[in-house]
Amino acid sequence: MSILYPGFLWLLIPLSLLFWYREKKMVETVHLIILMLLVMAMSRPVIKQGLEESPIEAKEFIIAIDVSYSMNAKDIKPNRYAFAKETTNALLSSNPTDNIMLIAFTSNPLLLSPPTTDHTLISIALESLNPEYILTKGTSLEKLFKKVASMKTEQKNLILITDGGEEENSEKLSSIVQNANISLTILALGSRQGTTIEKADGSLLKDKEHHLIISRINPLLEALASQTGGTYITASSTPALTAKALYNALKIDKQKGELITKKQHRYRELYQIPLLFALLLFLMLHTRAVKFLVLTFSLLGIHAEASVLDNYYLDKAYHSYQDREFNTTKVYLDKLDTPSLQSRFALANTYYKQGAYKKALKSYLSIRSTSAEIKQKLYYNIANCYAKQEAYEKAKMYYTKALQLGEDKDARANLALVALLADKKSAQLGIAHPKSQSSDGSKSEQQDGSEEETRDEDQPSSGSGGSGESSKSKEQEKNRLILDPKQEKQPLSSKVYELINKGYIHEKQPW
Repeated sequence: MSILYPGFLWLLIPLSLLFWYREKKMVETVHLIILMLLVMAMSRPVIKQGLEESPIEAKEFIIAIDVSYSMNAKDIKPNRYAFAKETTNALLSSNPTDNIMLIAFTSNPLLLSPPTTDHTLISIALESLNPEYILTKGTSLEKLFKKVASMKTEQKNLILITDGGEEENSEKLSSIVQNANISLTILALGSRQGTTIEKADGSLLKDKEHHLIISRINPLLEALASQTGGTYITASSTPALTAKALYNALKIDKQKGELITKKQHRYRELYQIPLLFALLLFLMLHTRAVKFLVLTFSLLGIHAEASVLDNYYLDKAYHSYQDREFNTTKVYLDKLDTPSLQSRFALANTYYKQGAYKKALKSYLSIRSTSAEIKQKLYYNIANCYAKQEAYEKAKMYYTKALQLGEDKDARANLALVALLADKKSAQLGIAHPKSQSSDGSKSEQQDGSEEETRDEDQPSSGSGGSGESSKSKEQEKNRLILDPKQEKQPLSSKVYELINKGYIHEKQPW
């Protein structure tokens, strides 16, 4: 059981003190008990029943932040990049339901966070980016726009936060934006008169002729916004005011949001229980008629009635399952309004007992849980389904997973059995396909088999497979950005900065 609003439980402390030092009167005692029960109901006790996908209406935005060296200029305090980061965080907090993607760009754009409504993850990705490790000094808006144009999204609402670099061809850029149907909102950071750029050692940045480099807002940005029908905004006095101006500009856009699916926890509410007892005590104390109990039950609502019926049907399903009346079990399980962990297990076990191993496997694979004990049972049952379908390699994998979570004699015995059956099956395949066949044919069959095995969603990501599969999984692991708000914030890997700095040596006219 979990409490969704534990803050209400603090109210139990003064109520407990009153209860302890109360006068020994029946009415006051019952009133205090009623108040305690109401506090427990307001804290919203629930039982978690897994995740479900629910559609929500949200707009999609792409935030692109310039992280080139010129963003270190301090004509905006503390500097342009820090101001851009604070503005982005303020904008995220004012758009809690929107689906937002984050891109950092210099001479090359790099995706920092895919589209998500979890803005905490975006903030962590932005916080973990350290501009000190970025070597590129140029700003390529052309590459950024081409990257956005190649994205397979219906809405391309681009929020561009940059000083503009030194690009000059606004017509070429506006052509890319218009052809890709990009809705452009530009936040220009910097001043028109410009300023010098201070390096890490305190000296000022100079060009090859040892002239001081002055970085200022590129006038191309305002022209680009005008040519594409976009919005052009300059920095306000604070990041919060700047984010508010951006938010107001985005609200003016009449474009409707699209329906996206968001995973949310599904709960079984328990607040009715303390509420029921509180109402019963109140009626017993202040009325003499039992007929008010009917009113009490009606106040619980349809949800309480459904929960009671669900428990009844689930109990009936268990009894029919024990009596091996599996068709009756399925009938009762189909009557459940809210599937639970127990009902999903019961349905999968029923399919298995009926010999419908594919349906049983599909049901087992749909169950999600964080409990190690439940996962062990799931892996064991999944392995049994694969064994019944003579998919012995997959059965071995899931029996092994079950044993990794704890010792189980049945799983160990079954693992030895399917290993033996797998060897026999391999031997039979060897006889059916003798070595006298042409090498080309056997190689192609092996390649087809390996490709099919690689596509299988149940294939483990690492193990004793071929070197090609291993190298592919390692490459995927290197390129994966894990953002967990509960974990300690980690800096971006050197591989990420390598991607940002790609082409640094061959930069042409970076300023």
